[in-house]
Amino acid sequence: MQQRISPASSISGSIVLPGDKSISHRYAMIAAISDGPTRIANYSTGADCHSTLGCLRSLGIEVEGAGTEFVIHGKGLDGLGAPHGDLDAGNSGSTIRMLSGILAAQEFRSRIFGDESLSRRPMQRIIQPLTAMGARIQARDGKFPPLVIEGAPLQPIDYILPVPSAQVKTCVLLAGLYADGATAVTEPVRSRDHTELALREFGAQITVERQKITLIGRPVLTGREVVVPSDLSSAAFFLVAALLVPGSNLSIRGVGLNPTRSALLDFLVGMGARLRIAELDSRNGELVGDIVVEHSTLQGGVIEGPLTAALIDEIPVLAVLGAATENGLTVKDASELRIKETDRIRTVVDNLRRLGVEAQELPDGLVVPGRQTFSAGVFDSCGDHRIAMAFAVAALRADGESVIEGAEAASVSFPEFWSTLASLR
Repeated sequence: MQQRISPASSISGSIVLPGDKSISHRYAMIAAISDGPTRIANYSTGADCHSTLGCLRSLGIEVEGAGTEFVIHGKGLDGLGAPHGDLDAGNSGSTIRMLSGILAAQEFRSRIFGDESLSRRPMQRIIQPLTAMGARIQARDGKFPPLVIEGAPLQPIDYILPVPSAQVKTCVLLAGLYADGATAVTEPVRSRDHTELALREFGAQITVERQKITLIGRPVLTGREVVVPSDLSSAAFFLVAALLVPGSNLSIRGVGLNPTRSALLDFLVGMGARLRIAELDSRNGELVGDIVVEHSTLQGGVIEGPLTAALIDEIPVLAVLGAATENGLTVKDASELRIKETDRIRTVVDNLRRLGVEAQELPDGLVVPGRQTFSAGVFDSCGDHRIAMAFAVAALRADGESVIEGAEAASVSFPEFWSTLASLR
């Protein structure tokens, strides 16, 4: 599908965005292994999160509802049933990585696969700790989906993550729910802590001391009512759009402001963004607030080390923003981007060049000089939702009408993206 984008005179108004994808996945999975029903409000509309619901249904969990409101009828830790067929994770790395932690402890065999893109994403980071806990896992070429998981009684583990990954951390913690004793995960850098907050909310005994998370196995989890905050990663595209386009003034309401995710806002403010938070509140352990942002002249910056891990999902759209700053943007320590839905380092640089923007590809990042102008062009999403949305934002500042090829990729995380963008012009 093609999407045509004309330059914008301003990006202004007030919007509410869909529920956070990361939190939606976690609430759904934990609800399924809790006792009794869980009512989830503002569940993500993205295809990835509905892949998780589809897998849970295949495991015998009743899921009622539609749109953004669902009731998941949990059956407790030991209530899942053997699927009648393969589990389809679609394009969702979150689904396959995190759900594998639960599947590893079941008394049945399961096979979980995904689409062509997901089938190229390596899974050794979850296979290694789950195998150490006692699971038996087969993978194509020893590392790629589909995964065949032979459930087994699991042993607790004290695991040190070799690289920061909230998905791998979550996989190990969900497996640890089934192990007698304490399972611990130590992170080299603190990653998003939605899993820790959600597990505590549903009744697990979990402690966090610096970068070490410790979970006591075999808890009684209880279903409850939860509300998913709006997705800060989705908000990033509109924040950048307002910062890029002169005359813009935008309010995004009810956004999740978890401190392990708010590095984006700190980074933008550090570059000079006129941005403020209003109506701060807490829901189910997650901070929520409204973000108000205006067009700003930005200085540019460097993303490296722990900051790279914190901003890994936002780097494509920040690279676009970097070209319009005074001093440009440099990204280092981001080799993880090469094994996302596509090689995001290469696709970002290729599309920046189509935009008429100078950009340099590094082995683990990129360099985008500042003070550049944007030319209209034809941009290729390469089937990656974040690339499609990042270059739709870039097109707002171009000198004519641009075209996004593969625009349907946005539906993986944000089906309403195109209509929301159009409403703000």
